[in-house]
Amino acid sequence: MAIDREKIIEQMSQIEIVPDENGIIEGFNVLVNQLPAKFWNTFADRLISKADEDMVEAKEYLLYNAAHECGYHTGYGIITSEEWDAIVAPMIEKAPEDVLYGAYAVFTAWGWADSEIVELVPGEKMVVRAYDYYESDHVKYGKSSRMAAYMIAGVSSAFMELAYAGEYDPKGSLIGKYECKQTKGIEAGDSYGEFVVTKA
Repeated sequence: MAIDREKIIEQMSQIEIVPDENGIIEGFNVLVNQLPAKFWNTFADRLISKADEDMVEAKEYLLYNAAHECGYHTGYGIITSEEWDAIVAPMIEKAPEDVLYGAYAVFTAWGWADSEIVELVPGEKMVVRAYDYYESDHVKYGKSSRMAAYMIAGVSSAFMELAYAGEYDPKGSLIGKYECKQTKGIEAGDSYGEFVVTKA
């Protein structure tokens, strides 16, 4: 594998990211915000905890789907950015597999999750492990039996679609070609989070 994960993380981490007066950061061909992880975790926690039991699954799907759609468009912005071209693109020897490995290095550098691909069957299956991620503190009152890393799960599905579902469509017609199931979670008492992506 030509991708030097540690070098990508080191170099991407050195890029100065300066938000505007509203906390919006423009870079990597995308707009992102600078809000504390606690804000997003509290939002998700309230959304789930206020739901009747028969609505919890539907609300969890909405959180996953929001990350899935965002990951598809944001992921495309990242892999077509000047920053990507300068740091990651020169390492790519085998596309789209090297693109996927590079994307998780960027994901880690940005602080979303210390994550990496541990298994990849091109076009069929991807297994991602995350050893630290902001959603691991999602459950407000301690450990939970529920998996709560909706962002990593959604983005992982999106990354597979960008790699294997076809040419990027700004209308999002390819979203939903892959799905991700979280099988382990730090928030559920496991030592790491695990995410398995397969064709939908």
